[in-house]
Amino acid sequence: MTNGADCNAVMPGEATQTRLVEASDSDFVAMARKDTRLPGGLTLPPEGVELPAVLERIRVVASRLREGGSGATWMIVADETVVGLIGHKGLPVRGVVEIGYGVAASYRERGHATRAVAAVLSAARTDPAVNVIEATTTFANIASHRVLEKNGFTRAGRRYDPDDGELILWRRSVAPENL
Repeated sequence: MTNGADCNAVMPGEATQTRLVEASDSDFVAMARKDTRLPGGLTLPPEGVELPAVLERIRVVASRLREGGSGATWMIVADETVVGLIGHKGLPVRGVVEIGYGVAASYRERGHATRAVAAVLSAARTDPAVNVIEATTTFANIASHRVLEKNGFTRAGRRYDPDDGELILWRRSVAPENL
């Protein structure tokens, strides 16, 4: 996906356009400091988009992705404000890549995550290294279940995470015959 790519259309009753902008290392540094303005001129919500420790973990993953030839870590942007993050959790393995995403609390329930996941799916369709996208959610995260269901993901099992406990595994093929 190119820098600044538009996501799906604006949601009914909402004037906000959502787009994805590739996150740079300097963006992560500024977000962790909770700077009000990022290097490219985008702004952050007052509460930021994520905790500094989480941003540092994502920054490390983003660095590894860039080293592996992928820039698959994006800021979710609405009206020039970074409202969340989305990206691959690693390089594709045998055609499968896992994604993760999050939206700042003050920007949830506005369709940003749904449109961002749709944009990542669209980008994956042009990536010959990706055939399947996976995501995990906690059992209680009904909003994320809906985001994934709206984007054609289906429940594919369970996975255990030492930090989050039992998770639902979601899958979606991006192979042309499944579109």
